[in-house]
Order: sequence, then structure tokens, then C-alpha cells
Amino acid sequence: MRLILPMPGNERFAEGVAYAGGWEIGRLESRCFPDEESYVRLTSDVTGRSVDLVCSLARPDTNFLRLMFAADAARELGASEVNLVAPYLAYMRQDRRFQSGEAITSKTFARLVSTGFDRLVCVDPHLHRYPFLSALYKIPTQTLHAAPLISDWIVAEVPEPLIIGPDEESEQWVSAVAARAGAPHVVLSKIRRGDRDVEIDLPDLSPWRDRRPVLIDDIASSGRTLIEAARQLLRQGLRRPVCVVVHAIFAGDAYRRLTEVSDRVVSSNAVVHPSNAISLVPLVAEALSRNVPGADALSANDHPARPDSERSRS
Repeated sequence: MRLILPMPGNERFAEGVAYAGGWEIGRLESRCFPDEESYVRLTSDVTGRSVDLVCSLARPDTNFLRLMFAADAARELGASEVNLVAPYLAYMRQDRRFQSGEAITSKTFARLVSTGFDRLVCVDPHLHRYPFLSALYKIPTQTLHAAPLISDWIVAEVPEPLIIGPDEESEQWVSAVAARAGAPHVVLSKIRRGDRDVEIDLPDLSPWRDRRPVLIDDIASSGRTLIEAARQLLRQGLRRPVCVVVHAIFAGDAYRRLTEVSDRVVSSNAVVHPSNAISLVPLVAEALSRNVPGADALSANDHPARPDSERSRS
């Protein structure tokens, strides 16, 4: 039987996965010494077992060393395999050298993860110029997609929705959500001029004023894309939108500012946040149950590479 082992802060997600799959939930101890070095101790027996470490990698710099220590300890203590379940996968932004001397951190991070784990499972990684994760990671990867769960939530919660994507690159994803929900969709145009400077161009949406706008995006970090899109919708006389994101990073006051121009803001539980309303637990549990060896499940057409202007996240 596999052992689901949560890193600190991931207990609720991991317990849900373990319950859904009929697996054992593991435990570990972690704390910081006075000099801020990390202490990690596995308190569950991992001998001969497949161990799935669950760790959403939002704000990874404070969590990554503990994660690698736990993975190394599990392997040394006799685990048959050590896998990483990362609902949110960090360090996908810097996928090329934009200025002389820059570190290509996505490659470095992928190399480090690949040395510590046998397999990676994640949800909707924010791919730019990499067509899929296996172009970057040296271990088997499973890329899961939240779009069906988002569609089902919209059907249950939003009457007469109009599904809206933030930019041209979201067309395939947004159209899939809309098709499953049986709703019309439109895609906006976005020009990013900096981390917090985004220009949104909306088509004429007056024919859809009787519908509830639903803005969806894979990640909200500064929130500028969604905030500006919501403002543009209000200027056109549409109702306040419902905003749905997979990865709720919401740096600084982004969440507060988005709620000011939205009817409701919801997210998946890939990152723990008060907006969590869509559970990825069944999706992850099913993937672990299949445990299919091999290459990345993501095709090059699922997330087309982004243009060079799309360096920063919304």
C-alpha cells in the first residue's frame, strides 16, 4: 500500500487523497533550529513502500529544502519509490535568459527535483516556451488538468455564464471549459508591460449583457490581469464577474483588490487560500491510482508556448 506523506501545510489535501484512494496517511516532524536550519524526521515506516510526498510549491524558497530532506530520508529509510505530488509547481517563469547573466531558474529547479524524486504529479503548470514538462524534467511526469472541475463548478454555481479567457493563449483551455459547461465564451487580448502593468483589450460584449461574466485563469499572482479585465467589463455595462483561478497565489493585496471589482473569487485548493472552492483531491487520487509509468501526459497542443512578452504571471 502506498503512503501519502504531507509536508507541513499540506495535511488536509493529503488526508483527502489518502481517504479517496484507501491509502495510509503518513506523518513527519519538522521545525527550525535557532539558526533557522531545518529539522526533518519521518515518523511513519516507509520501508518497501511507495511514498508520495504532497507539497504545493507556492512560495517555494521557504519549503523546498525541507521537501528535499524528506525525500532523501524516505529513500535512505527504504522506500521503494519516492514521488512528488505538487498541485502547484513553482519556478516555471524563467524559462530563458532575457538579460545577460540571468539564471534560467526553471531548468535548475527541474534538475533539483529530478534528482530527489522518481515521479512528479502536478496540476496545470504555467508553461511558456516548454511544450510540456518532459522537455524540462528528467523523471516521468503526470500533468493533470483542472478544466473539467472548473466547468462542473460553473454549471452548479453560475446561472447563464459567459466564459472569458484573459488572453489569446488561453483559447484552447477556455473553449474546453465552455464546451463542457454548455456556455458561450470569448477571449481577450492582453499586453503585459511589466510585473504589475497590464493592458487588456475587450471586444464588444454588449450582446452578452444578460449573462454573468466568468473570468478564468490558470494563476493569479499580482492579479493585474483579472483586475483590469473586470474593470473593463464594468465599463461596458456588464455585471460584476465571477473570477475563477486554478492557482491562488495572490501576492500582497491582490486578493482584496480583485474582490472589490468581482462578484465572487474562487480557486482550486492547489494553493491553500480562503477562496478555495474547487477540490483537486479526486483528480490527484485518480492519477495516483492509475500510477501509469511513462512520459508526460501533456501534449504540445494543451498549452502552446507563450510569446516572449509573457514572462511574468498575472
